[in-house]
Amino acid sequence: MRPPRPPLGLEIAAARGVAALSRRVGAGGGTTIPGKLLAQLDPDAIDRLAAGLPQGTALVSATNGKTTTAAMTAEILRPRQRLAHNAAGANLVSGVASALLADRDAELGLFEVDEGALPELMRRLRPRAVCLGNLFRDQLDRYGELELVAERWRAAVDRLPEQAQLVYNADDPQIAAVSEAHAGSVAFGLDDPRVARPALQHAADSKYCVRCGTPYVYAAAYVGHLGDYRCPRGHHERPPLEVLARDISLRGLESTSFLLVAPEGSREITLRLPGLYNVYNAIAAAALARALGSGLDEIAAGLERFSAAFGRFERVPVGDKGILLLLIKNPAGANEAIRTLVDGAAPSLLVVALNDEIADGRDVSWIWDVDFEPLLPGLDRLIASGGRAAELALRFRYGGLDEDAIELVPDLEGALDRGLALTPPGGELVLLPTYTAMLGLQQLLATRGLTRPYWERSA
Repeated sequence: MRPPRPPLGLEIAAARGVAALSRRVGAGGGTTIPGKLLAQLDPDAIDRLAAGLPQGTALVSATNGKTTTAAMTAEILRPRQRLAHNAAGANLVSGVASALLADRDAELGLFEVDEGALPELMRRLRPRAVCLGNLFRDQLDRYGELELVAERWRAAVDRLPEQAQLVYNADDPQIAAVSEAHAGSVAFGLDDPRVARPALQHAADSKYCVRCGTPYVYAAAYVGHLGDYRCPRGHHERPPLEVLARDISLRGLESTSFLLVAPEGSREITLRLPGLYNVYNAIAAAALARALGSGLDEIAAGLERFSAAFGRFERVPVGDKGILLLLIKNPAGANEAIRTLVDGAAPSLLVVALNDEIADGRDVSWIWDVDFEPLLPGLDRLIASGGRAAELALRFRYGGLDEDAIELVPDLEGALDRGLALTPPGGELVLLPTYTAMLGLQQLLATRGLTRPYWERSA
């Protein structure tokens, strides 16, 4: 016989106490510990907490961009709704539970969700809206091949309540196929071949028809395999877009602009973020906010207010110098970061930090599918850092960078200091860290008083 569970209020009080203690001792801001404790006290607590939100929940999942997309959506919604939002990026079940605990006055839960955790959280939270952004090859040791993730997502989408709204990136063939499991889904994507790549990248993932396996023909390839595709045998093609970006302008490392188009009208948007991938994040956020009741004026105002989520094109002043952080964690994301750097002003000094912790994925062979080569003509010095610094240095050496231009500094703090020492006054040091290296850099910068801890900035 199952023992009686304690009152939910008592469980919440205990978990909140642990969260406060963990923040005082600096244990990662308490972003997951309270949720883990709550699950031990009552495995069903997260379901009950979510059911108590007056306006329900909304979920965002993707391989790349879910933190930024969710943060953009939060910026749009926050002026008129109190949110429970896992802004620090803790996106497993425990992180979502912790976010629900953090604000018991919230009206709406807005959560970014790990690809592997999405089916469980969709089942438990019964969201009123879900945004599916993309599926790229990432952490194969955790997730398996893309087709396996897509299969699990499709089964979860098939169980969504009929009244739930699904918005999805129709430029991703796998996501478009997943969306077919839910009637009334809303497609978003890009419609501006001027900013497309001249050809599909060699590292593109979902480039074969999901029906027959024939290579897709692309009228426009934007990011990785995302684009305007069709099967030449007529078995599958990109669905018509309902929410889309046109007239895209990429302005180096400073900003982007585009025309947001929806059935009810259009708005000119200027983002304070660079890169085509951020246009995808913005159009995803627009589609989700629209599904949650926001008008185009609210959406435009929120997107134009937004500044970078931590570590995702984040600039930090360090005396008379600066640091630019761009997260890289798989071939598609890394290639877009490099494309953005090259389109702006490719650095002559670069720190790249490669880790292989659980949250990064143990297999680092993905670095061989990253096109680092466009950076090399102007690169005078590479500082390779992280737990797999040697493999990273080897990748750059095989790419053609002179051995004398490569420094191996596995210690992250040492690499940061060495990079800053080589950066001239008025210059900016570019760092490309993988996920856990990014968290390590954040901690280093916060310890030095250069920035606030990310859990405080996301509160």
